[in-house]
Parts: sequence; structure tokens; C-alpha cells
Amino acid sequence: MRIFLIHATSVVEISATGAPESLTQLRLPDQGYLWLACTRAEFAQMQAPIQAVLERLCALQLVDLHVADLLNPQLPSRYDYTSQYDLLVFRRLAATAGGTDASSDSPPQPPIRRGGPPILRRIDTSPIGFVVLDRLLLTVHPQDGATRDSYALRLLAAGTNHNGVDPGAAGPDARSAGARGVPTNPADLMLRIVNHMVDGFLALRRELSHQLDHWQAELLNPKTRFGNWNTLLNARLSLHQLDEVCEDQHSAIEDWIEALKGWPESEGQFSQHERDMLQVRSRDVLEHIERVVHHVHQLERNIEAAVQIHFNAQSHRTNEIMRTLTVLTAIFLPLNFMTGFFGMNFEFLPLIHQQRGLWWALGFMLTVAVTLVLVFWRKRYLTRSSR
Repeated sequence: MRIFLIHATSVVEISATGAPESLTQLRLPDQGYLWLACTRAEFAQMQAPIQAVLERLCALQLVDLHVADLLNPQLPSRYDYTSQYDLLVFRRLAATAGGTDASSDSPPQPPIRRGGPPILRRIDTSPIGFVVLDRLLLTVHPQDGATRDSYALRLLAAGTNHNGVDPGAAGPDARSAGARGVPTNPADLMLRIVNHMVDGFLALRRELSHQLDHWQAELLNPKTRFGNWNTLLNARLSLHQLDEVCEDQHSAIEDWIEALKGWPESEGQFSQHERDMLQVRSRDVLEHIERVVHHVHQLERNIEAAVQIHFNAQSHRTNEIMRTLTVLTAIFLPLNFMTGFFGMNFEFLPLIHQQRGLWWALGFMLTVAVTLVLVFWRKRYLTRSSR
């Protein structure tokens, strides 16, 4: 577990050991708020100490159903609330190297294997839970904690910049984090983490689009025999699953925005400016999710269009082959008729007893064949369609 003390101008990490002793000595600061970030396994092991510290600091405990939601690694994105806190479960879209995400009291589960391009197989959609209180944010992350650690670096860099350190000394991440500033309240911090996760998927668009564009080129190349149908089907299924994940994300953020509008103005925890900033940041997160949904839909349409064009091209090539064979059959049909006519077992047939009869027949057959070829060529039955 990692614990951060966040103020308007500073960010301090209090503990990164994950020991229960760090929770017993925890106190709310006079100014600012706390961020408690743990993995799902740590939350399962330290559930009682976490509930105790919430009772001591905020005079509340998490509802049992919400605890079950935070421990559920298969829960879709959703939003719920009580009179004392808000709960947001948001499934991340991040490229990982694989791994398990299970609590310590359950056997490790193998990672979900996705089909399609390698980038789709590496996209992890594990849920991250956010419990938003007035002066405390509790987050429950997957086992790797990649989202927590990556955003913690940006947050610490932003706090360092506010303390007067040169932004260029900490690299580009520190400059970007410092430009955004330190989150002013737990809800703001939650929205920034969610936005960080959504932007992580937007950064994967180029690699995913490049792979699908390569498949489209193979599908439309008449000289290439495409054989990755199973992989292409798995890619479509994976994109459909991502579409469902993004739709759940969109619904969860919309529910959060509606709940945010209903916060009573009489509460003195947030100023009107902070409420407005939360509304703006929430709509920005929603717009980013809509961009992801639009991109996934576009990829699905591109794959479907490429498959349809591929089969249309195959059908067109088949029609050209059948047209050529039909024309050849039409050319040889009168010739077969003539050979069959003169092959009948009758004694009296025209030209059969003449010395030049064979040459007259061959000349007539050649004339008929050349005439039919010229007619079919003029009608463009023998021309090849341009590609």
C-alpha cells in the first residue's frame, strides 16, 4: 500500500511499505487530503485495518456490497454512492505484459487470452476501484499496480515543481504534470487517474491501426492468399469486447456527472470554482472515452469493410474466370457441332467423298472460330478489368 499526503502545493508519500502499522498511525492533515492506494490482494488482506482507519478518520465504514465490488476482478465499470462516499469502478485499458489479478485467499487465475493482433492480446481491462470521500481517496488496483505507480510518479513530480524545483531537471513527465498542477480534492484526483487510464488507450491507437491496415492491404491484394481468418475473427471479437468495456465506462462517468450535479451547494467542502472544475474535468474524461468508443467503432467498421471488399473482389475475379471459360466454350461449341456432324455414320454426307473436303471443313471451322473471337472481343467479353 502506498499512502500520499496531498496539499494544494505539495505531495508527500507517507508510506510505501503496506504494513498495517502505517494505518494505525495515520491522521488527517490540517490542510489537504490523503490518498490510500493498494492492490486488490492488499485490500483483501488488510480489509479490517482499512475499515478501522476509515472509521477513525471519517466516521464511516464501507458497505459490504461495495467491498465485494472492490474485490471482484471481473466487475464492469459502474458508479454507486451513499450519503457519505461515492464509489466508482472503472476498467482500465492498458497494455501489460500479463500476470494474475487475484486476491490472496483465492487461487491465481490465468490471464484472459485475447485473439487478434499482439497489441489486442496485451490490453488488460482489469477494474480499478475508487472510494471518494471528502478528505480521503481510497483506490484498489490490479495486482501489478501499473496505473497507480505511473500516476504516482507524475503526482510527485507535480508536487516537486510546486515546491520550486526546476521542471527541466525531472524530465518531460515532470513538466507535463507540473503544468496540470496538483489535484485540489479527492474527486479531482480520481478524475485525473481515470483520464490517465483513458489516455493510455488512446496512445495505443497507432500500433493497433497499423496492424489492421496491414491486414486490409493483404485482403485487397489480388496476388496474396490471405490465411489469417481465425486471427481476424478473434480481432473482431476483441474489438467488440473493448466496445462493451468502453460503453460501461461511458455509462459510469455519465452517472458520476449526474450525481455531481446533485451535490447540495450548502456543503462547504468544495467552493463553486472547485465544483465547476470537477464538472469540466468530468466532461473532459467523458469526451476522451467517447473518442475511444469512436476509434473502436471505426476499427470494427474498417475490418468489416475490408472483409466485404475482399469477398467482393474474390467474387469479381471468379466472375471474370467464369466469363472467360464461357466465351471459350461458346467459341468451340459450333466447332464441336461440325465435328459431330461429320462424324455421323452415314454414307452420303456433304464433302465426305471429295479430295478437298477436309480442307474446306477446316477452313470453315477456322473462319467460324475467328469470327466469334472478334465478335466477343468487340463486345468486351475477353477484356480484363483494370485494377
